[in-house]
Amino acid sequence: MAEVQPPRSGGIWAAADLLTPMAIRVAATLRLADHIAAGTRTAEALAEAVRADQDVLGRLLDHLVSAGVLSHTGTAGYDLTAMGRHLCDGAPEGMRAVLDIEGALGHAELSLVHLLHTVRTGEPAFARQYGLTFWDDLSADDERAESFDALMGARLKAHAPAVAAAYPWGQLRHLVDVGGGDGSMLITILQDHGELRGTVVDLPGPVRRAGKAIAAAGLDHRAGAVAGSFFDELPTGADAYLLSSILHNWDDAAATRIMRRCADAASATGRVLVVDYFTDQNIMTEGDLRMLCYFGGRQHTLEQLGEMAGSAGFGITSVTPAGRLAVVELRAAQ
Repeated sequence: MAEVQPPRSGGIWAAADLLTPMAIRVAATLRLADHIAAGTRTAEALAEAVRADQDVLGRLLDHLVSAGVLSHTGTAGYDLTAMGRHLCDGAPEGMRAVLDIEGALGHAELSLVHLLHTVRTGEPAFARQYGLTFWDDLSADDERAESFDALMGARLKAHAPAVAAAYPWGQLRHLVDVGGGDGSMLITILQDHGELRGTVVDLPGPVRRAGKAIAAAGLDHRAGAVAGSFFDELPTGADAYLLSSILHNWDDAAATRIMRRCADAASATGRVLVVDYFTDQNIMTEGDLRMLCYFGGRQHTLEQLGEMAGSAGFGITSVTPAGRLAVVELRAAQ
């Protein structure tokens, strides 16, 4: 029987290949880059360090050389290429944790093999893969939940300087960061605007981390963290309610409910501020399918956000670019 090999001509195979992306994700999960950077360079030594089959790991390492992630040292060893160094813990983009199959996002990515099911039915792929929703899966696994919180905190921290610089936060007196996680976004905004007060509202786990982060930043005299759900009533009386990368995690009904809770708390004199991707088309389409497969969510367009806000009696009053994100201001319709 002839060997089964896919055709390699043209770019379509490179775009559709599953093997190399999975090989890189396995490398990230096993923390191979960190072991190699620390001087563990041979297949034998790496197999012992990561508790893997030496023969199979060697074959994986050789493919990672072909993929440009590793290089041969000439002494039966392996070294990191410039690409491979992105898989080290502490690399600026934090890609190792993102790609880790045992972490929250890497675990969710495996559900994308059921994209056909999602396209045919409109149902999330995650539940098809694992038999429960993304959020129920997090609730059942403390380590994965901590991974998710850490990944989201790192993402918010990376975008926070651009968001803090883009919008006139100094015009506000009190900002409530709804679903604000570990407080990374709020802390950066408060550090840039010395008169502003802030509150993080989130579930008990993130709130504990937010409280510690706020104290460590020396901001506990004008910021705090309150346990609560954005599906329930929110603290009233603030000038603005921030939703940073929140709405896309939920289906249309749930996202609209979150919006209404914020609008109710803001009432007629406050505003709701939505921070998300609204202008980068590549991010929009890729993120949209991921949110659909993970949660049944949606990466909203400005028009869709406006419709959702309209159902809560609010309308878009401004859109301010903030790096790759945008800050969309919503106020009560007059």
